[in-house]
Amino acid sequence: MTARAQSARATEPTLVELFTPKFLTVLREGYGLNDFKVDFVAGLTVAIVALPLSMAIAIASGVTPDRGLYTAIVGGFVVSALGGSRFQIGGPAGAFIVLVAATVAQHGVEGLLLATMLSGLILLAVGALRLGAFIKYIPYPVTVGFTAGIAVIIFASQIKDLLGLTLAGKEPGPFLPKLQAIWHALPTVSPAAVGVAGGAILVILAVRRWRPHWPAMLIAVGLAAVAAVALHLPIATIGSQFGGIPRALPAPRLPDLSIAKVTAVLPAAFSFALLGSIESLLSAVVADSMSGRRHRSNAELVAQGAANIASALFGGICVTGTIARTATNVRAGARGPIAGMTHSVLLLGFMLVAAPLASYIPLAALAAVLAVVAWNMAEKDEFASLLRASRGDAVVLLATFLLVVFRDLTEGILVGFGLGALLFLHRMARAVEVEQATPIIEADAADGPRSQRTRYDAALATDRDVIVYRISGAFFFGAAAAVGAALDRIGEHPKAYVIDFSAAPLIDSTAAATIEGFARKAHRNGAAVYIAGARPSVRRALLSHGVRPPHVRFRTELGDAVAAARRRAAGEAEAAVEAALP
Repeated sequence: MTARAQSARATEPTLVELFTPKFLTVLREGYGLNDFKVDFVAGLTVAIVALPLSMAIAIASGVTPDRGLYTAIVGGFVVSALGGSRFQIGGPAGAFIVLVAATVAQHGVEGLLLATMLSGLILLAVGALRLGAFIKYIPYPVTVGFTAGIAVIIFASQIKDLLGLTLAGKEPGPFLPKLQAIWHALPTVSPAAVGVAGGAILVILAVRRWRPHWPAMLIAVGLAAVAAVALHLPIATIGSQFGGIPRALPAPRLPDLSIAKVTAVLPAAFSFALLGSIESLLSAVVADSMSGRRHRSNAELVAQGAANIASALFGGICVTGTIARTATNVRAGARGPIAGMTHSVLLLGFMLVAAPLASYIPLAALAAVLAVVAWNMAEKDEFASLLRASRGDAVVLLATFLLVVFRDLTEGILVGFGLGALLFLHRMARAVEVEQATPIIEADAADGPRSQRTRYDAALATDRDVIVYRISGAFFFGAAAAVGAALDRIGEHPKAYVIDFSAAPLIDSTAAATIEGFARKAHRNGAAVYIAGARPSVRRALLSHGVRPPHVRFRTELGDAVAAARRRAAGEAEAAVEAALP
């Protein structure tokens, strides 16, 4: 093993390090009273933001507001205590609204709790198998299209409460039927609800504009509640709609674990796990970019899995990393996971002390909060930039966006990922080149051995007995047909071929089989094949597919390969001359 390989091996994290919670890492580094003071203030800041959001997301998801608080308290605490990010804030997220609402409509709250618990088990397995690194391969147009689609769905789900509409029946889940139901209910618009919602939005925008460090959403919700009570406004509130929220956490209990129920909710559980892993790791990456730290993706997924199991036991909904609250935590100066744990404890304190006050919060105000969240998460500038970037990126973006809005979240992610992968393969295949040229063998001493491998000059006299090909780029199945066709377009019948692999970083089995077929054809024609500059991984792939001596010979340097090919050609020529002499 080389010194460089030994150094790289020494710097790689061990298995224990990969799964060690950042909470323990922070404590080992030395955690003092000053650190706790800073984290307490950051946790208080995040709790003020999370309080109205948790209830609003729960209501929009088709469950009671207290379940959103259970999720932020229990799930948020576990995410911070066990997670692989110093700053991650766990809790209910707007991205789950559609999936959770559909699961509740189809399987009821008990089915939702079971699906949440199963998704936690799936996330535990994904993290334990160290599959967290693969989540980063989701293409950027997919994440932008998905986020924009979620924003549209969230806003559409809040129109009813924003306008105070009275629907003829239950609000439909799918996008188009929902809009049709809202359209038919427009004559029932409540001016009081419109006024409260509009006023809450204006307060949020004004506070963010002139007092950006103040809790805009909490102020807006509080003022809306005061206005509704003082003016006796005829609008729906948490108290009138749900009877308020309890003043304590419920006792933990297992949901229905029958085989039939598990089988029924398993597709929803996989959707929760997929979306939760993507959302949480994206949030951790955002925290890394803001703080300069690095998260442990597999430890984060294990924590997300444990958090979802714990949340389901206490009657909460899906838990994931929340980008907005995590960013708030970083901006508030948090130094470690204790800030996230403090945020959960403070939310629990609110339930214990001030739960009755939540009964006066108007649903229109909470809808205004989510409307602002939807507007902010739409990533409008990124959406427009990707539409202009290239036709391929635009197709991936629009396909993901439209499928998320009109079909299904998971379907949008999977189709977008598939299209993105095909686009990447197409671009990589077009980047592979096959160049035929005569190499400079008589290089200047100043050029060094590297130039002998890489410099080509078509002006030099062509050697008809030796043909040199250079393959540039990742040689894989997408480019195998084009490379094979280029190698087969041979007008002459030389005595030797040299294939330069020095600019090919990798090959796959299809590419190796293409070279093996070319070598077999050359052997039938009596020509030798030399391969130069192949990296160890490329050479192993070729050898494993039958590209080996005596039909093919390997050389490290291109100059050595060409010299050997010329000697081979010259020897055959001399033998032919001697055979022709009388």
